[in-house]
Amino acid sequence: MTLAEAKAVARKAAFARRKTAHAADRGNSSSALSGILAGYRGVPLAGFLPIRTEIDPRPAMAEAAAYGPVAVPVIMGPGRPLEFSLWEPGIALRQGPFGAMVPESDRFIEPEILIVPLVAFTRQGGRLGYGGGFYDRTLQLLRSRRATLAIGFAYGAQETDALPLEPTDQPLDLVVTEQGVLDPLTF
Repeated sequence: MTLAEAKAVARKAAFARRKTAHAADRGNSSSALSGILAGYRGVPLAGFLPIRTEIDPRPAMAEAAAYGPVAVPVIMGPGRPLEFSLWEPGIALRQGPFGAMVPESDRFIEPEILIVPLVAFTRQGGRLGYGGGFYDRTLQLLRSRRATLAIGFAYGAQETDALPLEPTDQPLDLVVTEQGVLDPLTF
């Protein structure tokens, strides 16, 4: 099996687990994420506006926005890193690529913390995304400029023991789920 085939198999299984977890979500899944972000008040951060069955970070993002800049990713094109446009609760949005909503008027910032969506993760900080490489390119670029904290945010059901990863896959610094915080550096 090729690496691409192995990733496709892992994605399919993870999407099924995520769908089940999403159906059971009671809307309070971001409390642990809020707790982590409280320690970084005022630090520029980027979250994401959930699509399909992704866990919802917006309550934690709204809380963080009261203390400092919060942005969301904007896809600028294939093979390019993400840009991050300022977001706040109630801001006017427009349709972006792949069904993600983005601010109607872009005001870009460079975050120091990224809340990263994912399909599957390992406790060692491995992340499987959708396959476009957007977060990998972006994290590589940001980390080449300064320390950048990558927080994976997902349902606990998206955890797996191992993932087919490539050298270009950027690791997560920690993972937050609806059940709490998993710090890959301690495992």
